[in-house]
Amino acid sequence: MGEFLRSFGDFFVSAFSQFGVRDAIDILVIAFLLYRVLKWSLNTRTFQLLRGLAVLLIITSLTQILNLTVIAWVLNQIIRAGAIAIIVIFQPELRRGLEQIGRSKMFARTSQQDEKKILHTVNEITIAMKHMSEQRIGALIIIEQRTGLADIIATGTSIKGKVSASLIENIFVPNTPLHDGATIIHDDEILAAGCFLPLSDTNEISRRLGTRHRAAIGVSEVSDCCAFVVSEETGVISAAQNGKLNRYLDEKKIREMLYDLFTSESEAGKGGKSLLNLFKTMFGRKQDDPS
Repeated sequence: MGEFLRSFGDFFVSAFSQFGVRDAIDILVIAFLLYRVLKWSLNTRTFQLLRGLAVLLIITSLTQILNLTVIAWVLNQIIRAGAIAIIVIFQPELRRGLEQIGRSKMFARTSQQDEKKILHTVNEITIAMKHMSEQRIGALIIIEQRTGLADIIATGTSIKGKVSASLIENIFVPNTPLHDGATIIHDDEILAAGCFLPLSDTNEISRRLGTRHRAAIGVSEVSDCCAFVVSEETGVISAAQNGKLNRYLDEKKIREMLYDLFTSESEAGKGGKSLLNLFKTMFGRKQDDPS
């Protein structure tokens, strides 16, 4: 036992004696990627898959250690065939994960909106939702972010008008051609109305909620948008983001959420600039950033 511990200690001493900066970077990158994968997959069926794979790999390792040749061979064949099956079955989840990587703030562009324009847009949308809530008028409003919704916009009627409370309320007047679909807003412009959204297939949605809520959750699962819903039965205002529904929003909360949504891109731009300045400092570049 003592000899084993000495050999084990010698191995670690030898390994750490050759440990360098590249090895540290290598470990940190892998740790970060594993953290992001686990965080993204948490509370999704992908997480259940990863847990099942971990159990399968542990069992396979045990069969090899115990020299159970036949079982080990069967499990290895299942793992090899399962790799292709996973790509096919979990294609939507894989696509969603790549989209989340692609819309990281590192790649975001700086927004050209100024504070006054943002506050005006937030105010108009908030007023419209408040009025529709009081009158029990159903509505579904999508705030587009960095993930484009061109395929969804194509299903509706092009508007391309400046955001105003009166225009939003007129779109959702009952029994008008566009009131049943979703209205897409980007920056201070209403892009389209009467749009069809993908419905969520999750079983966690309450049966008391209607198609609007399921559509709001569905579109938030496949993009980084925020979908606001006004219930025509209760007047309750809800918001779906990242596949999660937040209900019973008051006017203050709506304003806060909208403000965060419309300023997210400009904040991302500031973050990118700060990162650039950090690299300049690290590499000794003293001159000011011309941008």
